[in-house]
Amino acid sequence: MTSSKTLQDLVADYIAEKRALGYKYDKPGLTLNRFAKLAEQKDYTQPQLCRELVEMWCEKTAYESESNHQCRIGIVRGLAQYMDRLGFPAYIYMKKGTVSHERSFKPYIFSNTELAKIFSATDEVLNTKSYPFRSEQIKLILKTLYSTGMRSSELRNLKKDDVDLVYGILHIYGTKFNKERFIPLDEVLLQQLRTYSQQMCCYEVWKDAQYFFVNSFGRQHKDVYHPYREVLNLAGISHGGRGKGPRIHDFRHTFAVHCLRNWVRAGKDLTVALPYLSSYMGHTGIRSSQYYLRLTAELYPDIVETLDSVYGWMIPEVSPYDFD
Repeated sequence: MTSSKTLQDLVADYIAEKRALGYKYDKPGLTLNRFAKLAEQKDYTQPQLCRELVEMWCEKTAYESESNHQCRIGIVRGLAQYMDRLGFPAYIYMKKGTVSHERSFKPYIFSNTELAKIFSATDEVLNTKSYPFRSEQIKLILKTLYSTGMRSSELRNLKKDDVDLVYGILHIYGTKFNKERFIPLDEVLLQQLRTYSQQMCCYEVWKDAQYFFVNSFGRQHKDVYHPYREVLNLAGISHGGRGKGPRIHDFRHTFAVHCLRNWVRAGKDLTVALPYLSSYMGHTGIRSSQYYLRLTAELYPDIVETLDSVYGWMIPEVSPYDFD
């Protein structure tokens, strides 16, 4: 490929692309600039990544930790994948071992069949004299979590004033990362929330309540874990115990993966869509959203080829499942 660009130009372009995608990319940028300087010192200025240069860079130094070593390798591997995507010759260094940062759990992605079983099972939840709206409420809580990708804490903190039933907007604030945001609702969920609000007006506990979803005393729910477990049991979906899942937070993970699945099948440009997903979900950056690409590729074989060939450069090679 004939080009007037130098290797150093391509490094700068790669850093610029990362930042355009939402990364600060400060430390990796410094690492790549060090790499570009080394390449220039060794007279590697052509727009290509030679094996000799890459292997020289990837040698472990005497006092370097294994995690830093793997990080340094991964950064240049990302550059190589970027150059290869643009048609420039680039040697992609193969992994020879990584340091695992995986947590004790992996996100559980509900299938469409499981979701249908869950929502159907809420009809079997028993109401009581003091809690006559329990069944309908837990159904709507779970549907809202799945349909919006909200954190359960954000849902529990929803106040009546935060729910705009006219324009279909949820106002989310006081979140995990103090990122205020607005969530637009689809028409089906909006109508269900409107119906719920109208029905709740019949109950005394609702009239003076501050929160949108209240318990039998008209107070904010402390958690929705126990009714969630009850519904899972009614749906016949096994649970490994608290902390092992499927957790209620997995509705959030399922929302993200299903969004990506649908976008890929619809031919959407994920380089444009992913930052929107990140903002919609209240992520601090798009890194967490990118990890969902790996999960999506693992779960849906029919879109693996598209994800790998078109968006492989965006998918993190090591997936720590550090989702928020």
